[in-house]
Amino acid sequence: MLNTNKHPCFNVAVKGECGRVHLPVAPKCNILCNYCNRKYDCVNESRPGVTSAVLKPRQAIAYLEQVLEKEPRITVAGIAGPGDPFANPQETLETIRLIRRRFPDLLLCLATNGLGLPPHLDELAELQVSHVTLTVNAVDPEIGSRIYRWVRDGKVIYRGRKAAAVLLERQLESIRGLKARGITVKINTIIIPGINDHHVQEVAARMAELGVDILNCMPVFPTADTPFGHLPEPPPEQMTGIRREAEKILPQMHHCTRCRADAVGLLDADRTDEFRGCLSACASQVPAAADRPYVAVATQEGVLVNLHLGEAASFQIWRPQDGGFQMMEERPAPRPGGGADRWWAMAETLKDCRAILVSAMGETPQAILSEAGVEPVVMNGFIDLALTAIYGGGDLSALKGRRGGVAGGCSHKKSGEGCL
Repeated sequence: MLNTNKHPCFNVAVKGECGRVHLPVAPKCNILCNYCNRKYDCVNESRPGVTSAVLKPRQAIAYLEQVLEKEPRITVAGIAGPGDPFANPQETLETIRLIRRRFPDLLLCLATNGLGLPPHLDELAELQVSHVTLTVNAVDPEIGSRIYRWVRDGKVIYRGRKAAAVLLERQLESIRGLKARGITVKINTIIIPGINDHHVQEVAARMAELGVDILNCMPVFPTADTPFGHLPEPPPEQMTGIRREAEKILPQMHHCTRCRADAVGLLDADRTDEFRGCLSACASQVPAAADRPYVAVATQEGVLVNLHLGEAASFQIWRPQDGGFQMMEERPAPRPGGGADRWWAMAETLKDCRAILVSAMGETPQAILSEAGVEPVVMNGFIDLALTAIYGGGDLSALKGRRGGVAGGCSHKKSGEGCL
């Protein structure tokens, strides 16, 4: 069972021994706040919304592996932007799924505005996301209308009071859904002088009604080229007073460091600068080429691609050799049954393969293998022709779906039949 007490942002007692890493896989945002200006490569600023690079999900796993090797005190992997995780739900959820399978003991954490969260509540619970932070700056749409320039819900853009009302409605729905699923919830409230600094008690009271676990009152970071860029940062004595009053309603976080979207290390011993080169290197790599030297083949006799994925009891594993190709070994396929777990187990079995050649496969294994970085190539034909195209950077679309003149192929009328 996951030890949820090892999250340094939620448990001040462990901040000197447990660390966090933020994986910047979510570049897009679905709202625009009047204090926000998201700039990449702004290395001298430590504030939310800033990162030195954006990672794809597979790149994030490669980066995480290197971080954990060098900083084993990391107990939490989080996604905090640089945009919003649920303005990028595919990238966010793929990253979380990969982390959960590769590092089952890590705590998973998300920081979001909550607008796009509700459709994903069940999956977050299934993936054992234990901590979620929502930024709630107002529970009065009139005040919220002064904070948000626009809110984009799907293809519809709202402004003014309507924008703030739509956002607040989704935030409240998100919090209810998270607490109903046993997920720990922290609220970040950005304290903006003259805008919402008088409103924090109302925010705290509403959040307490919903069962929120902790409130983090954060002073606004004056950022150039924003409507609030001219406002002063609230002085420490004002923040102390605000937190003191709010603490009568909800427990307070007093040790926030306003982490970047690529923060890594202990809260008191941040190593973001040290890992910046590693982050950039992972962002520029193509994981399949360097880390996946092999190709898996579903074949009856070792010459032709002619087996349905679900029918293959084993796979031949091929690699380039002396100007040609060599079959290295045969690997057993996971036993039938188990639904999607079978295909995730297969992805783990073939984690060093950049592609798999089969005569047919269903949509579910195709999606799972693709997500895990194993490219499905559905075809019937000679193995060596397919390997030449794959290793030579050829056009794989000419191979996919190829059926002509090859005996022993799958007899299903549709590629998805019989392979759920």
